[in-house]
Amino acid sequence: MITRISSSLLLAALLWPVCSRAQAPAQVQVNSVDSLRQNFLIPPDDARIWMRWWWFGPAVEDDELARELRTMKEGGVGGVEIQPVYALALDEPAMGIRNTPYLSDDFLHEVSFANQTARQLGLRVSITLGSGWPYGGPHVPITQAAGKLRLAMASLPAGADRVPLPALENGEKMIAAFVVAGTAADYDSAAAKQITLPAEADAHSVSLAAMNDQRTVLFFISSRTGQQVKRAAVGAEGFVLDHFDRAAIDNHLQYAGEPLMRVFGDQPPYSVFSDSLEVYGSDWTPDFLSEFQKRRGYDLTPYLPELFAGKDDLAKSVRHDWGETLAELIDQHYLEPLTAWAHQHHTLFRSQTYGEPAVTLSSNDLVDLPEGEGPQWRSFSYTRWATSASHLYGRDVTSAESWTWLHSPAFRAVPLDMKAEADGFFLEGVNQFVGHGWPYSPAYAGEPGYAFYAAAVFNQHNPWWPVMPEITAYLQRLSFLLRQGRPANQVAVYIPTDDAQASFTPGHVGVTEEMHNYITSELTASIMDAGYNLDYIDAEAINKLGIHYPVLVLPHVDRIPLTTLQQIAAYVQNGGKVVAVGRLPEHAPGLREAKADTPQIEALSQKLSHETGWVFAASDGETGSLLKKAAAPDMQLDMPTPEIGFIRRKLPFADVYFIANTSNHTVSVKAHFATQWSSAEEWDAFSGKSYRADEDLHLAPYESRVLVFHDGSVSLPERWRGQQISSAEIDLSHDWQVTFPALHRNLSMPSLESWTDTQATRYFSGHAIYSRDFELPANVLGSGRHYFLDFGEGKPLPPGDREKPGMHALLESPVREVALVSVNGQKAGLVWRPPYHLDVTAFLHAGKNHLEIEVANTAINTLAGRSLPDYRLLNLRYGEKFTPQDMENLKPLPSGIIGPIRLVPEKQTQSVQ
Repeated sequence: MITRISSSLLLAALLWPVCSRAQAPAQVQVNSVDSLRQNFLIPPDDARIWMRWWWFGPAVEDDELARELRTMKEGGVGGVEIQPVYALALDEPAMGIRNTPYLSDDFLHEVSFANQTARQLGLRVSITLGSGWPYGGPHVPITQAAGKLRLAMASLPAGADRVPLPALENGEKMIAAFVVAGTAADYDSAAAKQITLPAEADAHSVSLAAMNDQRTVLFFISSRTGQQVKRAAVGAEGFVLDHFDRAAIDNHLQYAGEPLMRVFGDQPPYSVFSDSLEVYGSDWTPDFLSEFQKRRGYDLTPYLPELFAGKDDLAKSVRHDWGETLAELIDQHYLEPLTAWAHQHHTLFRSQTYGEPAVTLSSNDLVDLPEGEGPQWRSFSYTRWATSASHLYGRDVTSAESWTWLHSPAFRAVPLDMKAEADGFFLEGVNQFVGHGWPYSPAYAGEPGYAFYAAAVFNQHNPWWPVMPEITAYLQRLSFLLRQGRPANQVAVYIPTDDAQASFTPGHVGVTEEMHNYITSELTASIMDAGYNLDYIDAEAINKLGIHYPVLVLPHVDRIPLTTLQQIAAYVQNGGKVVAVGRLPEHAPGLREAKADTPQIEALSQKLSHETGWVFAASDGETGSLLKKAAAPDMQLDMPTPEIGFIRRKLPFADVYFIANTSNHTVSVKAHFATQWSSAEEWDAFSGKSYRADEDLHLAPYESRVLVFHDGSVSLPERWRGQQISSAEIDLSHDWQVTFPALHRNLSMPSLESWTDTQATRYFSGHAIYSRDFELPANVLGSGRHYFLDFGEGKPLPPGDREKPGMHALLESPVREVALVSVNGQKAGLVWRPPYHLDVTAFLHAGKNHLEIEVANTAINTLAGRSLPDYRLLNLRYGEKFTPQDMENLKPLPSGIIGPIRLVPEKQTQSVQ
């Protein structure tokens, strides 16, 4: 039953104004349920999905670029992100293959041509400011390459008084040395004594007083990681740049950014893009010590041994200050300049601002278009990291790099996989998809064409491509809808940035990488199972914006700025609720604050713990039950149903709920909603049609639903809810004629079977047309019955069948993989998702009826019937830049209609409103 529960605190909290520094172009404005419904039916083009467009080599040509852009447009794609990557073929003039070096005149011509052609087609264009990822290339000298702090150790035996200096490589500089008692494996960092390095530039050793005990000398070196740009195009190879060094950023923008913007001319790209940072091991920059002194107010040099081996609170405080300084440097020397540069060039900066090195949640406030990655809606994820920042800082659009690693290997993913993962993104707050992706694939690549080494393929080389417009329309409608109004998540989960920074160790300086210790899957599940959705919030956002959520959760927080805790105290005083999980905050974040602020933090925490608005959860699993004492759940289910997720958007005239069954089995449950509105509608994101809301949530595997609550009258039709008349069903599982047009082959199928059961079609990928006739008595039509073509239920798969690190729907379809149904020459619809049945009533007539079903599978069967490409010569020429993902030992997959298939009549059941 759909019921409504009110919450005045919730309403007040959801209407708070947000601060916004830079905004994407304004979205379509709606001011009534009717206008919202109309735009949902025909959503604006700016809500269409994008595709990451891999240019291999790049070896691209005008004609093929134009053809692929037209194909994308036909498939419902609204934009492209140009991403030049590694070559897949050697130059061969006779075949027209020529890898044009990155940023060469020929390459820049192709960028210009692609942009102009896309514009003519009404498509948006984004471009990465570089090739592959992270930023870098041949223009990056070793002195601007990604930096790290290197520790070299030398043993000083008893009685020895001299130790050789470690050899330095280009780009390195010795910054300090210490001597400690003990061995390299066992020494006390707190007892380390700094020693004077020789002043002579050509010195090869350092002298110390001889002692009777063994000692170890620690040499601290400003060094370089040596990381190379990943998946770089021809001519784009080189060092990853130092993201803490403003000069390195300026050099990169001058080298790559300016030439790219010049060829866009007076038609700038919609956005410029930075992929996930992934600057592994980067934790230093040459001027770090002076920057640290300026920002933290003390010299880090005496504490360098603590970074590597310290175990006490002092070491944690120093590490925190090191991490905080790194975060400030990447914000001020990387993100801020890039955004300013983008604005100067009349475009927006889209950024995946997570991972390493050192960025924080509020770093996303420095970019125009935050982007996430990963559909893990019930655990900590980079996606919720991005959407939370958008919700906090007033960004209307949050994109996600979508379907990365989806159902490995390449070409294995099917439309249901796309929908299943996309729904997870919606539940986290995503409202713009960037598909991963679309490989440029010219005719000489053959069939099924090129694929990126670690991704699904969403172009027309995939046999199931004809259903792409239906999938993209679904994503477009929901992306539009979930941009409207304001986000309405009730729970803010605090990001313990200061604790994470205190846990940094050399080579590991990612705040997001520490979050599994604080925002656990158990904590997230407990919140969601209790009927709430959540955002993340950090100290910077609290200090800047306040707390505008009904409930704040502090997950195992120890270190917290005093000003932030004081803000939380004021929040509690004004009626806010806090759930502290696992412990109370006790420590100031860094070294200088420790003496003055830590006692105040301890005292304020103890005081707050006795306030009525503050409750304590001893474990993560207790959190959900305690939340219910603080605020009414937003969507309360009558029974535990962790498979069901939801997200809510609040408009001045309506509440919009998106609800999804993320499991491979049907779920039926009654739901109660925290909404002030009295009327409810159900909107179908596949057709755009609106219905009166059903009384229950009855969701097939991976099915989703939109509910819109408002105060207007509802004069809409009901969805058909019927009861099968089993005695009158017609079995259509036998006597099919099957035509394989590409093979010029016709088969008779007395009983339905997989194409792989016949040797001639075992390795076939493509389309087959099933046809047969059946009779309908004249007296059964017009009797109020509906007739459904029913393909049966899917086969659930166990969780162990899910590939890592990607995902896929754990359900095998009775149609492998999509079916386009025609009845008596009229197109009746598509079948590719549960429930696997189609209402064909309107297309039937008395007497003989003709049924045609065009079925398409995946390209895997073709790939299974041939050997893998030999990349030996390619690797010798360009280096091994990729390894095809999971392509060994491919087997042909079941294909076609597996059966059984029936024509099932249903009679109307009485509705209950």
